[in-house]
Amino acid sequence: MEQYIQPFIDVCVSVFKEFVGCEIKAERPYFIKHPDANNWGISAVIGFTGEARGAVVISLKKDLAIRLTDMLTDHHHTTLDDEVTDAIGEIVNIIAGNVKRNLEEEFRLVISLPTIIHGDNHVIGWQTTQTRAICIPFKIFNDSFCLYIALEAQ
Repeated sequence: MEQYIQPFIDVCVSVFKEFVGCEIKAERPYFIKHPDANNWGISAVIGFTGEARGAVVISLKKDLAIRLTDMLTDHHHTTLDDEVTDAIGEIVNIIAGNVKRNLEEEFRLVISLPTIIHGDNHVIGWQTTQTRAICIPFKIFNDSFCLYIALEAQ
């Protein structure tokens, strides 16, 4: 399992360093046994199809999403406006695209366009009976976010 998780960690660390301009630290991944209840304000979802299927999701608190967007755009934001949702969608898109490239030796994959979900304390539901979902928590600044992965070979 580690061989599939590590590319996501490596890519996420690289994207935040190169694209956003900040350091992040991965914490211990864990399997999700039920919907992961947190105080997320925004999540971006990208689906995988092809020789494997599943999804990658990045979930952040509202204030963190706004702070990251401020860093990316050099503009101040106060709400989850279109620019914030676009920025978080682009971050997950870059992560998924780079992971897809790293996994090409194992699987031929096609990724979807990002879907953005926002609202206080929303929950991402996973069909854990078919594909086990993994959460990789990351520390950033004095905050955290999660990268969720569910990937199953066809």
